[in-house]
Amino acid sequence: MKKKTKAVIWTYAGLDNSGLAGQLADVRTIEALGGHGCCISTAHTAQNSQRVIAVNPAAKQQLQTQLMALCEMGQPDAIKVGLLPSMDAVTVLKDFLVKNKKPIPLVLDPVITSSSGTEFMPKEVLARLKTLLPYITVLTPNIDELKILSGEPIESIDDVERQAKQLLVSGVGAVLVKGGHLHTEKAADFFVSYNHQFWLHSDRKNCEDTRGTGCVLSSAIATALALEYSIEDAVVIGKMALNQGLRNSYSVKNDKGPLCVQSWPADEEDMPYLSKSYAMNDYQFPSLKGQVLGLYPVVDRADWLKRLLPLGISTIQLRVKNLKDEELENEIVEAVKIAQQYDAKLFINDYWQLAIKHNAYGVHLGQEDLDTADLAAISKAGLHLGVSTHCFYEVARAHAIAPSYLACGPVYHTDSKQMPWIPHGVDNLNYWNELMQSYPWVAIGGINADRIAEVAQTGVSGIAMISAITGALEPEQTATSMMQLIEQHRP
Repeated sequence: MKKKTKAVIWTYAGLDNSGLAGQLADVRTIEALGGHGCCISTAHTAQNSQRVIAVNPAAKQQLQTQLMALCEMGQPDAIKVGLLPSMDAVTVLKDFLVKNKKPIPLVLDPVITSSSGTEFMPKEVLARLKTLLPYITVLTPNIDELKILSGEPIESIDDVERQAKQLLVSGVGAVLVKGGHLHTEKAADFFVSYNHQFWLHSDRKNCEDTRGTGCVLSSAIATALALEYSIEDAVVIGKMALNQGLRNSYSVKNDKGPLCVQSWPADEEDMPYLSKSYAMNDYQFPSLKGQVLGLYPVVDRADWLKRLLPLGISTIQLRVKNLKDEELENEIVEAVKIAQQYDAKLFINDYWQLAIKHNAYGVHLGQEDLDTADLAAISKAGLHLGVSTHCFYEVARAHAIAPSYLACGPVYHTDSKQMPWIPHGVDNLNYWNELMQSYPWVAIGGINADRIAEVAQTGVSGIAMISAITGALEPEQTATSMMQLIEQHRP
Protein backbone atom coordinates (compact mmCIF):
# COMPACT_ATOMS: atom_id res chain seq x y z
CA MET A 1 0.00 0.00 0.00
CA LYS A 2 1.45 3.36 -1.06
CA LYS A 3 2.19 5.73 1.81
CA LYS A 4 0.32 9.00 1.93
CA THR A 5 2.35 12.18 2.31
CA LYS A 6 1.24 15.70 3.10
CA ALA A 7 2.84 19.11 2.77
CA VAL A 8 4.36 20.22 6.07
CA ILE A 9 3.67 23.74 7.31
CA TRP A 10 5.31 25.16 10.42
CA THR A 11 3.39 27.67 12.49
CA TYR A 12 5.88 29.88 14.33
CA ALA A 13 3.38 31.70 16.51
CA GLY A 14 1.75 32.02 19.90
CA LEU A 15 -0.46 29.46 21.60
CA ASP A 16 -3.88 30.86 22.47
CA ASN A 17 -5.08 28.73 25.36
CA SER A 18 -8.73 29.58 24.63
CA GLY A 19 -8.44 27.92 21.20
CA LEU A 20 -9.90 30.96 19.44
CA ALA A 21 -6.83 32.08 17.53
CA GLY A 22 -3.08 31.49 17.35
CA GLN A 23 -1.56 28.10 16.66
CA LEU A 24 -4.72 26.10 17.29
CA ALA A 25 -6.51 28.13 14.60
CA ASP A 26 -3.47 27.70 12.35
CA VAL A 27 -3.34 23.93 12.66
CA ARG A 28 -7.10 23.50 12.22
CA THR A 29 -6.89 25.51 8.99
CA ILE A 30 -3.77 23.75 7.71
CA GLU A 31 -5.32 20.33 8.25
CA ALA A 32 -8.65 21.33 6.68
CA LEU A 33 -6.74 22.32 3.52
CA GLY A 34 -4.83 19.05 3.38
CA GLY A 35 -1.54 19.97 5.03
CA HIS A 36 0.24 18.80 8.19
CA GLY A 37 0.83 21.49 10.81
CA CYS A 38 3.84 21.63 13.14
CA CYS A 39 4.24 24.14 15.97
CA ILE A 40 7.04 26.28 17.35
CA SER A 41 5.33 28.18 20.15
CA THR A 42 6.71 31.69 20.60
CA ALA A 43 4.54 32.34 23.64
CA HIS A 44 1.86 30.85 25.83
CA THR A 45 -0.87 33.45 26.07
CA ALA A 46 -3.48 33.51 28.81
CA GLN A 47 -6.58 34.90 27.12
CA ASN A 48 -10.23 34.33 26.41
CA SER A 49 -12.94 35.98 24.38
CA GLN A 50 -13.06 38.92 26.80
CA ARG A 51 -9.46 39.87 27.48
CA VAL A 52 -5.77 39.03 27.38
CA ILE A 53 -4.57 38.22 30.88
CA ALA A 54 -0.91 37.55 30.10
CA VAL A 55 1.58 36.97 27.29
CA ASN A 56 4.32 34.57 28.39
CA PRO A 57 7.14 34.57 25.80
CA ALA A 58 9.11 31.39 25.22
CA ALA A 59 12.75 31.48 26.29
CA LYS A 60 15.44 31.43 23.61
CA GLN A 61 16.42 27.85 24.45
CA GLN A 62 12.80 26.72 24.21
CA LEU A 63 12.53 28.22 20.75
CA GLN A 64 15.82 26.69 19.62
CA THR A 65 14.99 23.19 20.88
CA GLN A 66 11.55 23.24 19.28
CA LEU A 67 13.17 24.33 16.03
CA MET A 68 15.84 21.64 16.36
CA ALA A 69 13.24 18.92 16.82
CA LEU A 70 11.37 19.95 13.68
CA CYS A 71 14.54 20.37 11.62
CA GLU A 72 15.43 16.76 12.35
CA MET A 73 12.15 15.82 10.62
CA GLY A 74 13.15 17.71 7.51
CA GLN A 75 12.61 21.11 5.94
CA PRO A 76 9.08 22.54 5.95
CA ASP A 77 7.23 23.24 2.73
CA ALA A 78 6.14 26.62 4.11
CA ILE A 79 6.19 28.64 7.34
CA LYS A 80 3.43 30.76 8.83
CA VAL A 81 4.67 33.36 11.33
CA GLY A 82 2.36 35.00 13.82
CA LEU A 83 3.00 36.40 17.28
CA LEU A 84 6.61 37.56 17.83
CA PRO A 85 6.55 38.73 21.46
CA SER A 86 10.29 39.05 22.11
CA MET A 87 13.65 39.86 20.59
CA ASP A 88 14.55 36.18 21.01
CA ALA A 89 11.59 35.12 18.86
CA VAL A 90 12.80 37.32 16.01
CA THR A 91 16.48 36.45 16.41
CA VAL A 92 15.98 32.67 16.48
CA LEU A 93 13.77 32.78 13.40
CA LYS A 94 16.14 35.03 11.49
CA ASP A 95 19.16 32.86 12.37
CA PHE A 96 17.33 29.84 10.97
CA LEU A 97 16.37 31.64 7.77
CA VAL A 98 19.90 33.00 7.23
CA LYS A 99 21.55 29.59 7.70
CA ASN A 100 18.97 27.75 5.61
CA LYS A 101 20.32 27.36 2.08
CA LYS A 102 17.01 26.79 0.33
CA PRO A 103 14.42 29.62 0.50
CA ILE A 104 11.18 28.59 2.19
CA PRO A 105 7.82 30.25 1.44
CA LEU A 106 7.04 32.35 4.51
CA VAL A 107 3.83 34.18 5.37
CA LEU A 108 3.96 36.68 8.21
CA ASP A 109 0.88 37.96 9.97
CA PRO A 110 2.19 40.90 12.04
CA VAL A 111 0.33 40.46 15.34
CA ILE A 112 1.09 43.83 16.95
CA THR A 113 -1.89 44.40 19.24
CA SER A 114 -4.95 42.40 20.25
CA SER A 115 -8.48 43.45 19.32
CA SER A 116 -8.88 44.59 22.93
CA GLY A 117 -5.79 46.82 22.69
CA THR A 118 -3.19 44.63 24.44
CA GLU A 119 0.34 45.16 23.09
CA PHE A 120 1.62 41.86 21.71
CA MET A 121 4.78 43.18 20.06
CA PRO A 122 6.96 45.60 22.04
CA LYS A 123 8.39 48.57 20.12
CA GLU A 124 11.96 47.24 20.16
CA VAL A 125 10.71 43.94 18.69
CA LEU A 126 8.78 45.83 16.02
CA ALA A 127 12.00 47.60 15.03
CA ARG A 128 13.85 44.26 14.82
CA LEU A 129 10.98 42.77 12.81
CA LYS A 130 12.01 44.87 9.83
CA THR A 131 15.19 42.79 9.49
CA LEU A 132 12.95 39.81 8.63
CA LEU A 133 11.23 41.56 5.72
CA PRO A 134 13.60 40.31 2.96
CA TYR A 135 12.73 36.71 3.93
CA ILE A 136 8.95 37.18 3.77
CA THR A 137 7.02 35.81 0.79
CA VAL A 138 3.71 37.41 1.78
CA LEU A 139 3.10 39.96 4.55
CA THR A 140 -0.53 40.23 5.72
CA PRO A 141 -1.09 43.36 7.83
CA ASN A 142 -4.51 44.82 8.50
CA ILE A 143 -5.06 48.57 8.12
CA ASP A 144 -3.98 49.39 11.68
CA GLU A 145 -0.86 47.23 11.37
CA LEU A 146 0.01 48.82 8.04
CA LYS A 147 -0.15 52.26 9.68
CA ILE A 148 2.23 51.12 12.42
CA LEU A 149 4.67 49.49 9.98
CA SER A 150 4.72 52.52 7.68
CA GLY A 151 4.54 55.16 10.41
CA GLU A 152 2.01 57.12 8.33
CA PRO A 153 -1.74 57.74 8.61
CA ILE A 154 -4.19 56.06 6.25
CA GLU A 155 -7.04 58.25 5.12
CA SER A 156 -7.79 56.95 1.65
CA ILE A 157 -7.56 54.00 -0.72
CA ASP A 158 -4.55 55.70 -2.33
CA ASP A 159 -2.81 55.67 1.06
CA VAL A 160 -3.37 51.92 1.37
CA GLU A 161 -1.85 51.24 -2.06
CA ARG A 162 1.07 53.63 -1.61
CA GLN A 163 2.10 52.35 1.81
CA ALA A 164 1.81 48.71 0.79
CA LYS A 165 4.07 49.41 -2.18
CA GLN A 166 6.59 51.09 0.10
CA LEU A 167 6.98 47.83 2.03
CA LEU A 168 8.18 46.14 -1.15
CA VAL A 169 11.24 48.42 -1.05
CA SER A 170 12.21 46.68 2.22
CA GLY A 171 12.47 43.37 0.40
CA VAL A 172 9.08 41.79 1.08
CA GLY A 173 7.98 39.55 -1.79
CA ALA A 174 4.32 40.59 -1.63
CA VAL A 175 1.90 42.43 0.65
CA LEU A 176 -1.76 41.63 1.24
CA VAL A 177 -3.46 44.41 3.18
CA LYS A 178 -6.52 43.04 4.95
CA GLY A 179 -9.41 45.44 4.44
CA GLY A 180 -11.84 44.20 7.04
CA HIS A 181 -11.39 47.45 8.97
CA LEU A 182 -12.13 49.60 5.92
CA HIS A 183 -15.59 51.10 6.17
CA THR A 184 -16.72 49.89 2.76
CA GLU A 185 -19.71 47.91 1.48
CA LYS A 186 -17.55 44.93 0.61
CA ALA A 187 -14.54 43.52 2.45
CA ALA A 188 -11.74 44.65 0.15
CA ASP A 189 -8.11 43.48 0.43
CA PHE A 190 -5.22 44.98 -1.54
CA PHE A 191 -2.44 42.79 -2.95
CA VAL A 192 0.80 44.03 -4.43
CA SER A 193 4.00 42.31 -5.55
CA TYR A 194 6.72 43.18 -8.05
CA ASN A 195 4.61 41.59 -10.80
CA HIS A 196 0.98 42.22 -9.85
CA GLN A 197 -1.38 44.43 -7.96
CA PHE A 198 -5.09 43.89 -7.46
CA TRP A 199 -8.01 44.15 -5.05
CA LEU A 200 -9.99 41.20 -3.73
CA HIS A 201 -13.62 42.01 -2.94
CA SER A 202 -16.00 39.79 -0.99
CA ASP A 203 -19.46 40.36 0.41
CA ARG A 204 -19.28 41.09 4.11
CA LYS A 205 -20.46 38.20 6.25
CA ASN A 206 -23.09 38.95 8.87
CA CYS A 207 -21.48 37.13 11.78
CA GLU A 208 -20.15 38.06 15.20
CA ASP A 209 -17.82 35.08 15.67
CA THR A 210 -14.70 36.41 14.00
CA ARG A 211 -11.81 35.42 16.25
CA GLY A 212 -8.67 34.31 14.44
CA THR A 213 -9.35 35.88 11.05
CA GLY A 214 -5.70 36.86 10.53
CA CYS A 215 -4.50 33.44 11.66
CA VAL A 216 -6.84 31.62 9.28
CA LEU A 217 -5.96 33.79 6.30
CA SER A 218 -2.18 33.62 6.75
CA SER A 219 -2.06 29.89 7.51
CA ALA A 220 -4.32 29.17 4.51
CA ILE A 221 -2.00 31.17 2.24
CA ALA A 222 1.02 29.33 3.67
CA THR A 223 -0.67 25.97 3.05
CA ALA A 224 -1.45 26.88 -0.55
CA LEU A 225 2.17 27.94 -1.08
CA ALA A 226 3.32 24.65 0.44
CA LEU A 227 1.10 22.89 -2.10
CA GLU A 228 3.06 24.77 -4.80
CA TYR A 229 0.38 27.23 -5.87
CA SER A 230 1.59 30.59 -7.14
CA ILE A 231 1.53 33.55 -4.75
CA GLU A 232 -1.46 35.04 -6.56
CA ASP A 233 -3.37 31.75 -6.43
CA ALA A 234 -2.43 31.25 -2.78
CA VAL A 235 -3.87 34.65 -1.85
CA VAL A 236 -7.16 33.85 -3.60
CA ILE A 237 -7.30 30.43 -1.92
CA GLY A 238 -6.57 32.09 1.42
CA LYS A 239 -9.43 34.53 0.91
CA MET A 240 -11.76 31.65 0.00
CA ALA A 241 -10.74 29.76 3.14
CA LEU A 242 -11.36 32.90 5.21
CA ASN A 243 -14.83 33.36 3.71
CA GLN A 244 -15.66 29.71 4.34
CA GLY A 245 -14.39 30.03 7.91
CA LEU A 246 -16.61 33.04 8.53
CA ARG A 247 -19.67 31.21 7.19
CA ASN A 248 -18.97 28.27 9.49
CA SER A 249 -17.89 30.25 12.56
CA TYR A 250 -19.42 29.44 15.94
CA SER A 251 -19.69 30.87 19.43
CA VAL A 252 -18.10 29.38 22.56
CA LYS A 253 -20.15 29.42 25.74
CA ASN A 254 -22.26 32.20 24.25
CA ASP A 255 -19.14 34.34 23.76
CA LYS A 256 -17.48 35.47 20.55
CA GLY A 257 -16.01 32.41 18.85
CA PRO A 258 -13.59 31.44 16.10
CA LEU A 259 -13.71 30.90 12.37
CA CYS A 260 -14.03 27.31 11.25
CA VAL A 261 -12.47 26.16 7.97
CA GLN A 262 -13.79 22.69 7.21
CA SER A 263 -12.38 21.74 3.81
CA TRP A 264 -10.66 22.82 0.65
CA PRO A 265 -12.72 25.68 -0.89
CA ALA A 266 -15.75 24.16 -2.58
CA ASP A 267 -18.42 26.87 -2.71
CA GLU A 268 -18.78 29.67 -5.26
CA GLU A 269 -20.00 31.93 -2.46
CA ASP A 270 -16.45 32.03 -1.14
CA MET A 271 -14.78 33.06 -4.41
CA PRO A 272 -13.67 36.72 -4.26
CA TYR A 273 -14.02 39.23 -7.07
CA LEU A 274 -10.60 40.28 -8.33
CA SER A 275 -10.13 43.69 -9.95
CA LYS A 276 -7.00 45.58 -10.93
CA SER A 277 -8.30 48.76 -9.27
CA TYR A 278 -10.38 49.38 -6.16
CA ALA A 279 -13.42 50.43 -8.18
CA MET A 280 -15.37 47.53 -9.64
CA ASN A 281 -17.22 47.86 -12.93
CA ASP A 282 -20.74 46.53 -13.25
CA TYR A 283 -20.76 44.77 -16.62
CA GLN A 284 -23.89 43.08 -17.93
CA PHE A 285 -23.14 40.21 -20.29
CA PRO A 286 -25.98 37.93 -21.45
CA SER A 287 -26.08 34.74 -19.41
CA LEU A 288 -25.70 31.28 -20.91
CA LYS A 289 -26.37 29.49 -17.63
CA GLY A 290 -28.19 26.23 -18.17
CA GLN A 291 -27.46 26.13 -21.89
CA VAL A 292 -25.57 23.26 -23.51
CA LEU A 293 -22.89 24.57 -25.85
CA GLY A 294 -21.91 21.06 -26.97
CA LEU A 295 -19.06 20.43 -29.37
CA TYR A 296 -17.31 23.78 -29.77
CA PRO A 297 -14.91 23.87 -32.75
CA VAL A 298 -12.27 26.62 -32.86
CA VAL A 299 -11.45 27.42 -36.49
CA ASP A 300 -9.28 29.88 -38.38
CA ARG A 301 -11.42 30.57 -41.44
CA ALA A 302 -15.06 31.26 -42.24
CA ASP A 303 -15.11 28.35 -44.72
CA TRP A 304 -15.02 25.96 -41.76
CA LEU A 305 -18.43 27.26 -40.69
CA LYS A 306 -19.86 26.17 -44.06
CA ARG A 307 -18.54 22.65 -43.44
CA LEU A 308 -19.33 22.24 -39.73
CA LEU A 309 -22.53 24.13 -38.95
CA PRO A 310 -24.72 21.97 -41.26
CA LEU A 311 -23.80 19.02 -39.00
CA GLY A 312 -25.82 20.51 -36.17
CA ILE A 313 -23.00 22.25 -34.31
CA SER A 314 -24.48 25.24 -32.52
CA THR A 315 -21.40 26.95 -31.04
CA ILE A 316 -18.20 27.84 -32.87
CA GLN A 317 -15.26 30.22 -32.49
CA LEU A 318 -13.35 32.08 -35.19
CA ARG A 319 -9.70 32.47 -34.16
CA VAL A 320 -7.78 34.21 -36.95
CA LYS A 321 -4.06 34.68 -36.37
CA ASN A 322 -2.51 35.56 -39.74
CA LEU A 323 -4.83 38.07 -41.43
CA LYS A 324 -4.90 41.84 -41.07
CA ASP A 325 -6.95 44.88 -42.00
CA GLU A 326 -9.44 44.35 -44.85
CA GLU A 327 -8.77 40.61 -45.19
CA LEU A 328 -9.40 40.10 -41.49
CA GLU A 329 -12.60 42.14 -41.51
CA ASN A 330 -13.92 40.36 -44.59
CA GLU A 331 -13.30 36.99 -42.91
CA ILE A 332 -15.26 38.06 -39.83
CA VAL A 333 -18.10 39.50 -41.95
CA GLU A 334 -18.38 36.20 -43.83
CA ALA A 335 -18.30 34.14 -40.62
CA VAL A 336 -21.05 36.24 -39.01
CA LYS A 337 -23.20 35.87 -42.13
CA ILE A 338 -22.87 32.07 -42.18
CA ALA A 339 -23.48 31.75 -38.44
CA GLN A 340 -26.65 33.78 -38.68
CA GLN A 341 -27.91 31.52 -41.49
CA TYR A 342 -27.65 28.52 -39.16
CA ASP A 343 -28.69 30.42 -36.01
CA ALA A 344 -25.33 29.45 -34.45
CA LYS A 345 -23.45 31.08 -31.59
CA LEU A 346 -20.32 32.56 -33.20
CA PHE A 347 -17.62 33.85 -30.85
CA ILE A 348 -14.87 36.02 -32.32
CA ASN A 349 -11.50 35.52 -30.64
CA ASP A 350 -9.70 38.75 -29.67
CA TYR A 351 -11.10 41.13 -32.31
CA TRP A 352 -13.84 42.62 -30.18
CA GLN A 353 -14.10 45.88 -32.17
CA LEU A 354 -14.97 43.99 -35.36
CA ALA A 355 -17.28 41.66 -33.44
CA ILE A 356 -19.24 44.70 -32.22
CA LYS A 357 -19.17 46.38 -35.62
CA HIS A 358 -20.59 43.37 -37.44
CA ASN A 359 -22.95 42.17 -34.70
CA ALA A 360 -21.37 38.83 -33.90
CA TYR A 361 -22.99 36.68 -31.23
CA GLY A 362 -20.06 37.00 -28.86
CA VAL A 363 -16.38 37.55 -28.13
CA HIS A 364 -13.84 35.24 -26.53
CA LEU A 365 -10.93 36.83 -24.67
CA GLY A 366 -7.79 35.48 -23.06
CA GLN A 367 -6.59 36.87 -19.75
CA GLU A 368 -4.02 39.11 -21.43
CA ASP A 369 -6.78 40.61 -23.62
CA LEU A 370 -8.77 41.68 -20.56
CA ASP A 371 -6.18 44.42 -19.97
CA THR A 372 -6.78 46.07 -23.33
CA ALA A 373 -10.33 45.21 -24.42
CA ASP A 374 -13.12 47.71 -23.80
CA LEU A 375 -15.35 45.45 -21.74
CA ALA A 376 -17.87 48.23 -21.22
CA ALA A 377 -18.29 48.58 -24.98
CA ILE A 378 -18.72 44.82 -25.43
CA SER A 379 -21.29 44.78 -22.63
CA LYS A 380 -23.16 47.82 -24.02
CA ALA A 381 -23.33 46.17 -27.45
CA GLY A 382 -25.09 43.18 -25.90
CA LEU A 383 -22.49 40.64 -27.02
CA HIS A 384 -21.89 37.44 -25.11
CA LEU A 385 -18.43 37.05 -23.56
CA GLY A 386 -16.29 33.99 -22.95
CA VAL A 387 -13.08 34.19 -20.91
CA SER A 388 -10.14 31.77 -20.70
CA THR A 389 -9.00 30.74 -17.21
CA HIS A 390 -6.14 28.57 -16.01
CA CYS A 391 -5.93 29.06 -12.22
CA PHE A 392 -7.57 30.52 -9.09
CA TYR A 393 -6.27 34.02 -9.77
CA GLU A 394 -7.73 34.05 -13.27
CA VAL A 395 -11.08 32.57 -12.20
CA ALA A 396 -11.42 35.25 -9.51
CA ARG A 397 -10.60 37.91 -12.09
CA ALA A 398 -13.15 36.54 -14.55
CA HIS A 399 -15.72 36.23 -11.74
CA ALA A 400 -15.52 40.00 -11.21
CA ILE A 401 -16.47 40.50 -14.86
CA ALA A 402 -19.30 37.92 -14.81
CA PRO A 403 -18.90 36.70 -18.41
CA SER A 404 -21.32 34.47 -20.27
CA TYR A 405 -19.10 31.41 -19.90
CA LEU A 406 -15.69 30.38 -18.56
CA ALA A 407 -13.16 28.21 -20.36
CA CYS A 408 -10.89 25.84 -18.45
CA GLY A 409 -7.65 24.69 -19.97
CA PRO A 410 -5.52 23.05 -20.89
CA VAL A 411 -7.26 19.89 -19.75
CA TYR A 412 -4.49 17.83 -21.34
CA HIS A 413 -1.15 18.70 -22.90
CA THR A 414 -1.61 20.52 -26.17
CA ASP A 415 0.68 21.71 -28.96
CA SER A 416 -1.88 24.16 -30.34
CA LYS A 417 -0.58 26.98 -28.15
CA GLN A 418 2.53 27.40 -26.00
CA MET A 419 1.39 27.84 -22.40
CA PRO A 420 3.17 27.64 -19.03
CA TRP A 421 0.28 25.83 -17.36
CA ILE A 422 0.37 22.29 -16.08
CA PRO A 423 -2.61 20.42 -17.61
CA HIS A 424 -5.63 20.41 -15.30
CA GLY A 425 -6.73 16.86 -15.91
CA VAL A 426 -10.32 15.72 -15.57
CA ASP A 427 -10.32 16.01 -11.76
CA ASN A 428 -9.57 19.74 -11.78
CA LEU A 429 -11.98 20.30 -14.65
CA ASN A 430 -14.66 18.62 -12.58
CA TYR A 431 -13.67 20.74 -9.55
CA TRP A 432 -14.15 24.01 -11.43
CA ASN A 433 -17.40 22.88 -13.03
CA GLU A 434 -18.84 22.01 -9.63
CA LEU A 435 -17.39 25.04 -7.81
CA MET A 436 -18.46 27.89 -10.10
CA GLN A 437 -21.96 26.81 -11.02
CA SER A 438 -23.15 30.26 -12.09
CA TYR A 439 -21.23 29.82 -15.32
CA PRO A 440 -21.30 27.28 -18.14
CA TRP A 441 -17.81 25.78 -18.50
CA VAL A 442 -16.01 25.03 -21.73
CA ALA A 443 -13.18 22.48 -21.62
CA ILE A 444 -10.25 23.03 -23.99
CA GLY A 445 -6.75 21.71 -24.58
CA GLY A 446 -5.54 18.35 -25.86
CA ILE A 447 -9.03 16.82 -26.11
CA ASN A 448 -9.43 14.17 -28.81
CA ALA A 449 -11.69 11.24 -29.66
CA ASP A 450 -10.01 9.02 -27.07
CA ARG A 451 -10.52 11.55 -24.27
CA ILE A 452 -13.81 13.19 -25.11
CA ALA A 453 -15.94 10.66 -23.23
CA GLU A 454 -14.34 11.29 -19.84
CA VAL A 455 -14.50 15.05 -20.43
CA ALA A 456 -18.20 14.85 -21.31
CA GLN A 457 -18.84 12.88 -18.11
CA THR A 458 -17.87 15.95 -16.03
CA GLY A 459 -21.02 17.67 -17.28
CA VAL A 460 -19.27 20.70 -18.76
CA SER A 461 -21.44 22.77 -21.08
CA GLY A 462 -19.03 22.79 -24.02
CA ILE A 463 -15.99 20.93 -25.29
CA ALA A 464 -13.69 23.00 -27.50
CA MET A 465 -11.62 21.44 -30.25
CA ILE A 466 -8.94 22.89 -32.50
CA SER A 467 -6.62 20.44 -34.23
CA ALA A 468 -8.68 17.35 -33.39
CA ILE A 469 -11.24 18.52 -35.96
CA THR A 470 -9.44 20.86 -38.35
CA GLY A 471 -6.44 18.52 -38.55
CA ALA A 472 -8.47 15.37 -39.14
CA LEU A 473 -8.45 13.59 -42.48
CA GLU A 474 -12.27 13.67 -42.53
CA PRO A 475 -13.29 16.66 -40.38
CA GLU A 476 -17.04 16.32 -40.89
CA GLN A 477 -17.05 12.64 -39.96
CA THR A 478 -14.80 13.32 -36.96
CA ALA A 479 -17.04 16.14 -35.72
CA THR A 480 -20.17 14.02 -36.11
CA SER A 481 -18.59 11.15 -34.18
CA MET A 482 -17.52 13.49 -31.38
CA MET A 483 -20.99 15.00 -31.11
CA GLN A 484 -22.39 11.51 -30.69
CA LEU A 485 -19.82 10.67 -28.01
CA ILE A 486 -20.69 13.82 -26.06
CA GLU A 487 -24.39 12.95 -26.11
CA GLN A 488 -23.70 9.36 -25.04
CA HIS A 489 -21.54 10.31 -22.06
CA ARG A 490 -23.06 13.55 -20.81
CA PRO A 491 -24.50 12.92 -17.33
